[in-house]
Amino acid sequence: MTADEGTVRVDSWIWSVRLTKTRSAAATACRGGHVRINGDRVKPAAAVRPGDQVRLFHAGRERIVVVSKLVRKRVGAAIAAECYVDNSPAPPPREEVALLGVRDRGAGRPTKRDRREMERLRGN
Repeated sequence: MTADEGTVRVDSWIWSVRLTKTRSAAATACRGGHVRINGDRVKPAAAVRPGDQVRLFHAGRERIVVVSKLVRKRVGAAIAAECYVDNSPAPPPREEVALLGVRDRGAGRPTKRDRREMERLRGN
């Protein structure tokens, strides 16, 4: 399952170590410019080597990982965690969701007055 030497496609590696759910999502992220290897935007077929820094912006969060092992096939979560060193910033804390915008079921659309009150309370 592991490759001792050589390279692996970046979209395949991102999927194999479980940074994205599907390989097509990894390829789409590469094509969209959301994946960088050592600071350079890459295509899905770009080569990854041990020691490379991979930056992935996915699901509203930036992941910064350093490749330590190459894998060609998807592996379990425990093995996947050994394949990279995670240098990502901590995720932002979940904000308390204000119940200001929650309306009773069947109450219909907010009136103009209700909408203005909600905007005032939110600080807009």
